[in-house]
Order: sequence, then C-alpha cells, then structure tokens
Amino acid sequence: MMWTYRLKLRLLRFGRRHPWIVFVLRAFIVFAAAFGGGYVFLVGAVSDRDPRAIAASASLLFALACVALVALGVRLRLMRGRLRMIAEHNEALADRNWELQEAEQRARSLFESQSDLIVLRDADGTITFVNDAYCDLAGKPRGELIGSHFAFEVLEQGEIALEPSGTRAYDQKITGPSGPRWIAWREGLVRSDAGRLAEIQSVGRDITDRAESERALAEARDQADAANRAKSRFLAMASHEIRTPLNGIIGMSGLLMDTPLTPEQTTYAKAVKTSGDALLSLIEELLDYSKIEAGKIDLEPRPFALSRLIEDITELLAPRAEAKGIEIAAYIDERLPMEVVGDAARLRQVLLNLAGNAIKFTATGGVSLVVEPGIRPNEISFLVRDTGIGIAPEAQQRIFREFEQADEGIARSYGGTGLGLSISDRIIKRMGGRIALASTPGAGSTFELSIPLAASDSNGPPVFSPPDLAGRSIMLVAPQRIEASLISRRLQRWGALICMASDAMAAEALLPERSWHAVLIDHALGAADIARLGEAARLHATQRIVMFTPATRQELQPSADSPFTGYLVKPLRAISLAARLTAPPEVASPSVAAEPIVDSIEAGSALSHKRLSILVAEDNEINALLMRSLLTRLGHQVVITSNGEEALQSWLSAKSTGAPYDLVLMDVQMPQLNGIETTKRIRQAEAGQPGRPTPILALTANTLAEDRSACFEAGMDGFLIKPLDREKLEDALKELAASRHLAV
Repeated sequence: MMWTYRLKLRLLRFGRRHPWIVFVLRAFIVFAAAFGGGYVFLVGAVSDRDPRAIAASASLLFALACVALVALGVRLRLMRGRLRMIAEHNEALADRNWELQEAEQRARSLFESQSDLIVLRDADGTITFVNDAYCDLAGKPRGELIGSHFAFEVLEQGEIALEPSGTRAYDQKITGPSGPRWIAWREGLVRSDAGRLAEIQSVGRDITDRAESERALAEARDQADAANRAKSRFLAMASHEIRTPLNGIIGMSGLLMDTPLTPEQTTYAKAVKTSGDALLSLIEELLDYSKIEAGKIDLEPRPFALSRLIEDITELLAPRAEAKGIEIAAYIDERLPMEVVGDAARLRQVLLNLAGNAIKFTATGGVSLVVEPGIRPNEISFLVRDTGIGIAPEAQQRIFREFEQADEGIARSYGGTGLGLSISDRIIKRMGGRIALASTPGAGSTFELSIPLAASDSNGPPVFSPPDLAGRSIMLVAPQRIEASLISRRLQRWGALICMASDAMAAEALLPERSWHAVLIDHALGAADIARLGEAARLHATQRIVMFTPATRQELQPSADSPFTGYLVKPLRAISLAARLTAPPEVASPSVAAEPIVDSIEAGSALSHKRLSILVAEDNEINALLMRSLLTRLGHQVVITSNGEEALQSWLSAKSTGAPYDLVLMDVQMPQLNGIETTKRIRQAEAGQPGRPTPILALTANTLAEDRSACFEAGMDGFLIKPLDREKLEDALKELAASRHLAV
C-alpha cells in the first residue's frame, strides 16, 4: 500500500507542475471512450441489423453514460466538499490575518509609545522605523527621520560588550534637547519579512539618573577611601607622636625601678609604668580598630605549636591573676595535633583579650582556658571560662559592637574602651571562625571560639608525647579547684588514678591507704602544712612535688633534708608535669635555688660577654638617653647621633678607620635625613664592598604594614616598635646574634 500511495502522490505533484499534459491525457481518454462507444454502436447498427446487437450497443452506451454521470456526480460532490473546506480555510486565514494585523497594530503602538528608544536601520544605516521616544529625544518628526541616516552626537563612548547571542551592549553619552543624556544601547539583528535582509534594531534606555547616581556613589566611595586613608595616616601619626614620649615614660620608669628606691618611691614608679602600659594598650586597640575599619587585617598562616601558644598566654596573664588572688590555668586536649597552621599572632591577640577580660571581671575563683576538638573537621574550640560577674542576657549581643559594654556601671567600675570584643569578633570571622557566649549574671561567663586550624604537615620532631601513667596512683592536694580540676583531667587522660584533697589533714589521712606514685602539693596550703605533709609522704609516695607561683618561690627554703623531690611553677606546663612525674626517683630534681629569678637585665643578657659597638640614630633626647642607658647596662659601647646626616657621617668614619659598628639602631622619622634614606645610603656605600653588611634595626613608633615594608625595602634587617623596653631590645640582639648578623 505504501508504494501505491507514493505513486499517487507523485502523479498529483506531476499534474500540478504540468497541467497541459494532464488536460491532453484527459481529453484523449474522453475521445477514446466516445469513439469506442460510437464505433460499437455503428457496427451493431449496420451488422445485419440484428435487433439484439443494436439493443446491446444501446445498453452499452447507456451504461457508459450512466457511469459517466455517476463519476461526474461523485466528482462534483468531492469538489463541493473541497470548496467548502477551502472556504472555511479562507475564512480562518482571513480571521488570522485580521488578528495579525491587529497584533501588528498593537505592537507598533506599543513600540511607538515605549519610553525606551527604538530604531530600526537597514544594512546601509537608513532608518526604517523609530518610535515616539526616539523622535522626542531627537527633536524631529517621524516622517523626517524615516529614510534618513540621522544619529545622535556622541559625547562619551562606553566599552562595548558582546553577548553570546550576538547582541552588543554599550553606554553612550549623547546630546539631547534638555542637555546631555546617558543611554544604554542594546543592538541586534532582526528580520521583519521573509526574503528581505535583516535589519539592525537598537533599543536604548535613558540611564542618566542611574549613571549620575553611580558617579556620585563612586565619588563618595573615593572620598570615603581618602578619608579612611587620612584617618589611618592620622592615627599612625598620632600613634607615633604619642609613642615617642611614651617610650621615654615607660623606659625611664623601668630604669628608675632598677635603682635603690624607698617603698613610697617604688609605689610611685610602678604607678607611672602601669599608667604608661595602660595608655599603650589603648593605643594598640585604636590602631587595630582603624585597621579593621579600613579592611587591612591580613592573616599570615604559618605552622605553630598549639600547646606552647596556650601555655605562653596563661603564663603571661598569671601575674595579673595572682595579683587579684585568683587562678588561671589551661588544658589542651591530647587528641589535637601538636602543630597547626594559622595566624598565631592574631589568635594570641584574641585569646589575650578574652582571658584578660575574664581576669578583670573576676574577683573570686579563677579563669580557665580549655582547648579541645570542634564539631567540624579541622576545627578547634577555645573555651575561656571565668567565675566572674557574668553578663545579662540583653547585653550579650551588644558587647560585640564598637565602644559598647554591658552597662555604664561596668564601664565606670572596670574601665576600658569597649573595643576589645568587637576587634576579636572581626578577627575570628576573618579567620573563618565564629564566637559564642554563654553567661549567667553572678555565675560567670564562657566565650567559645571555633576556628578551622588544619594540622601542619611539618615533619619535625613531636613537641610533646604524653606519658603512660596507667595504673599509677597520684594524689593532688590543692585548696583551689580550677587549676586542680584541669590537672586532674590531664592526669586521667594519661591513665593515672587520681585522688584529690582540699587540705593537708585529709591528705595525711589518705596517705596510708595505698602506695602513691606522686603527691602534688599546692603552695597555697601554707608553709607549715606543706612541710608536715611532705614529711608524712616520705614513706608513701615516690615523687613529692610542690607547686608554686613565681611570686611565692622565694618563700620556699630548700635544705639538704628537704622531703620534696621536685618543684613545678604554676600555671603548669604539660611537658614540665610529664617530665617531673616520669623522672627516676633516685635522680635528684633541681632545687628552687637552682632556678634564680632574674631581677636585673645584666643577668639575662646572652650577649654581655662581648662589648659591641652600636650606633644609635635618635632625634628625641629622652629616647636617646633611654637607649644609651639600656645598651650601657647590657655592656655595650654606644654612640648617639641626633639625625640621619650625623648617623651617616659617623658610620662612614667608623668604616674608614677599620672599626665599623656592629649594629645600627635607626630612628625612622628624623630631621634633615630620615632613617629610610639614611639606610639606603649606607647600603649603597656597602654595595660591592667585601665583608658582612652592617645590621640595621629600625626604631619606629609606626605600626602600619606599609611602614614596615618601607623599612625592609630600604635594606633594614628588622624593626623595634616603640615604646621599647629592655626585654625587647635584648631579644632583638639575641636574634641577630643567632642569625649571624652580628659578629659575636
């Protein structure tokens, strides 16, 4: 059936293409039928005039006529049906044509009434259509524009962007009847009629208000950036101008306290130094806040030892806690990696702020710093808990805003700027972490920091390996509970069996119950109770260890028959506790007298065995006097110059005489020739010369990153931030000696 259908379809197509051939064929068929019928009729009529033959012929003709009439009737009916269908189709086409005309009229009206500019151009650029908005902006009627090559005068051309669809988009500033206007154009090819070339349709939107707003915003942003830069420079300059005299105040007060003073004079000198330190802390907070506002907090992720950082923080804050009669202790979970990668300086800053606040707002009890794994992969939680005054629920969100505290009474009673928590919150968020607060008024507060810190890939030796104390009994005798609870928790993690006692009498009663591996006794029990408990523990405990703070170590009077086998300084370091508990009992542990306290700078100097020649360039007389005093006490020879020109000449003279300086301490801001330019000239003079370049350290009160970069670019080896104290100076000299910058 398929082949007949295809044959019929091809014949129909042939008939439509060649109608004359179809007409000739049809005429031939009609002629043949008529001729054949007539021939048969005549033959029948003349052949012997047989009536039957004549009847047969007549019947055949009648039959043929009937068949022809039937075929004609059928064809006429089919033709009527087709005509009806054609009429209906024509009617539908007429309706559709009317709808299309109506739609075209609506579209034309819509285009013409659009507020956007619409123009069509042919390939030659001739306008074929414009809407009313285009005519209004051009100031010409539609009839004049159509057929012309009109174009607006362009005052400013924006960049052209080509979209994947081929549409071009760009902005133009053009002239208009009411002044210059910004138009956002979109151009693309459109085809209006089949068989005609495509035209270019341009649709423009007036964005003058938006462009002006964006320009105003850009100008405002530039002004704000300039204001921020000016503010940063002002703060840096103010910091420099404040730090310079502050360096003299703090440094001189430190030197003054090293001289013989009456108790009253000592009190006054300490008050001066404390006030200077408080002012310095305020300056640091303001500078940090200005950096955060300017978005200049840059993180420096590096591997660092987590336990060392935490224990350094607790040791640094221990004197403040002891002065208030409270405890501070730390616990680092052994499941954490020894080294992690992160910005240790910023983390230290945040933890010092939180723990410092905890000490400030705690009168009884103490502060604990607990570090343990977080709830997410590579996340570490830092919990700072205190037993202080607590924070009201309505103030717990407010205290993270700038210059905000829990209430005005706290601000009056405890002081502070209200910037510390705001700065800490932004630093933690910058590190990808979060900070949470849980507090109950009157019961204390807990700040939890959750920070992603990945384990370091360093292949160095482990910082600390926890000891195996499985099955060993250890008694912990301490009246205060915060550090004791953390020590107990640590020892339990190491496998020890812990027994805690809060007084000496209870401890003495528990001693005979078993054989003890160690007895840890807190010095807070009192000298008499400690001595009595130590004697009682001789027969029952292998290790008898006293825990004391640096301020109370002189109260212990070691003797040859002392009952104690070792001493530990609070807050305890995990590595020190492990070493003391695992030390062989027959090995005598160091006595308290073997760990003298260094009260003077001479005792701690690692470079005092050689007299160094040091050039100091400092224009401030008080700071110059301070530097001379500090370096002289370290046992070095000092030459002071008051500006860069004098420093350069002194350095050249020493170089020419064959006795060059071992070190140059260079103030950055000096008259005539500043420290940066002086350093550059020294490095230029050293270029191509044999020997090691002279180490140069900057003495600067500027703490901005660009100031530090300028020091290194000029050729300096490091910098010291004012106010400068003797420990920082000594540490800097040690570092230079260790890195072989100094010929020590």
